[in-house]
Amino acid sequence: MDIIASPETAPFVNQRDPSRALGPDGKPAVSRRAPIWADVPDEKWNDWRWQLSNRVNDLDEIEGILNLTPEERDGLSAPDKFRVDITPYFISLIDPDDPTDPIRRQVIPLGRENEAFTGMMEDSLAEDRHSPVPGLVHRYPDRVLMLVTTQCASYCRYCTRSRIVGDPTQNFNRKDHEAQLEYLRRTPQVRDVLISGGDGLTLAPKLFESILRGLREIPHIEIVRIGTRVPVFLPQRVDDELCEMLAKYHPIWMNLHFNHAQEITPEVSRAVDKLTRAGIPVGNQSVLLAGVNDCVNIQRELVHRLVENRIRPYYLYQCDLVEGSGHFRTPVGKGIEIMEGLRGHTSGYAVPTYVIDAPGGGGKIPVAPNYLISYSDHKIVLRNYEGYITTYEEPLEYKQHDKANCRACQKPRPEPGQSGILGLLEGERMWIEPRGFAEIHERGNLEQHRLQDPSKWVPYGVGAIEGQARGALPVLESGNGNGLLDSERAATDTNAGLVEPGDLLSEEQRAEMGRPHYGPGEEPRPRDGEPTGSAHGELL
Repeated sequence: MDIIASPETAPFVNQRDPSRALGPDGKPAVSRRAPIWADVPDEKWNDWRWQLSNRVNDLDEIEGILNLTPEERDGLSAPDKFRVDITPYFISLIDPDDPTDPIRRQVIPLGRENEAFTGMMEDSLAEDRHSPVPGLVHRYPDRVLMLVTTQCASYCRYCTRSRIVGDPTQNFNRKDHEAQLEYLRRTPQVRDVLISGGDGLTLAPKLFESILRGLREIPHIEIVRIGTRVPVFLPQRVDDELCEMLAKYHPIWMNLHFNHAQEITPEVSRAVDKLTRAGIPVGNQSVLLAGVNDCVNIQRELVHRLVENRIRPYYLYQCDLVEGSGHFRTPVGKGIEIMEGLRGHTSGYAVPTYVIDAPGGGGKIPVAPNYLISYSDHKIVLRNYEGYITTYEEPLEYKQHDKANCRACQKPRPEPGQSGILGLLEGERMWIEPRGFAEIHERGNLEQHRLQDPSKWVPYGVGAIEGQARGALPVLESGNGNGLLDSERAATDTNAGLVEPGDLLSEEQRAEMGRPHYGPGEEPRPRDGEPTGSAHGELL
């Protein structure tokens, strides 16, 4: 007679929980370790400080781990390359013999990183231009981006902030943090702070906690968010001590940065499990990268693995127009195609929002397939993910919202300097003008600080809006007869006494420069690599 085991004698083991996955030896599963570190004791390998201290960063070290291609050797040998540092854990995940490995493509530089492309900018999101104090970006009315360091555990080759990230001379210190906190104390409309960098989780634990404590001492700060890739590059950093510290400063939210399912290892699953058990909601922000994840099947596998690990897919970003990222860029149509392949084909909470961070500091703009076909005064026409067309009748009678008697409308949140497009047209700044910061910080906004060079956010090859495109970059042929951009030619003519500073070029001057003149909409599409919209100074 068979006896059915009771729950007490046979405890339930959830085999579906990725944080409880076991290896062949019956112990918690672990990911691959490169042979060069095979003899490193587990105690050291699982120590996040050891991982940071033993990052690899030069050609000889990396060639001892991976079989490099000629272009990878060129990238690693470039004297002016963006910083390379890779944790032993993360580089061990790379297939040493596969040059198309998706993890490899994100951290190993290629020679083509130094190639210019149309629209390229040093500070593509104009973050420095919207920084009232160094490292604090105030672009939206009620929330700010707080950059607390320029250092990361490893460095993504498409980094939006490569102008400062990885450069120890551009780092932020306690004095910068205090200036940021003082701005927030004086700005009651800010309710949400996103901590980023660099990566705040690479800071000394006591320093990072002092920043969180400073934010929690400001009564009007409701939400603190942490944007980090440390759990991806360095899951060992997420230990019990960190989680207990973070839990003291709730409400805390955290967004991670996975671009491919291969980055989600057993170590990552256990780290995320610790975060969620500490009460921290976890999301994910991906970047659409050519040759890495520009495939609907790759994206679907990624979002399913994320949800399985209790990570909510939040954003899918179009790759920014930042230096070094040209070979990662995809058409926007590719992102829309991916969204078409996700919406309706998987759970709604597994579908991120596809966004473009508008060049020049315009903020995040959602991009979605056209599900709303038409809109009339009483009916809208919709389609679903299968192409099925239907109509939805609008209500015939709708009493408009009574703003005059609405308590919420009568007492809106104070948002000085943030009155939207009408305010901008009247000359308002997109960020709030701080007052009295000179006495607490020598780089206060009363004088332009080291990061606010306007040339950083001028799009390369499409005509200048303010300042000039960075002169150190190679110049694309723009059709003016001498290879100069309009802004550069104007500067040359000014120096020669031909044009007064600030003058706009006339049609006659353009003709003298050899540039054909086209009316609106008549300019032919340029060849690949040529400037776009340069005849009208458009920012496309």
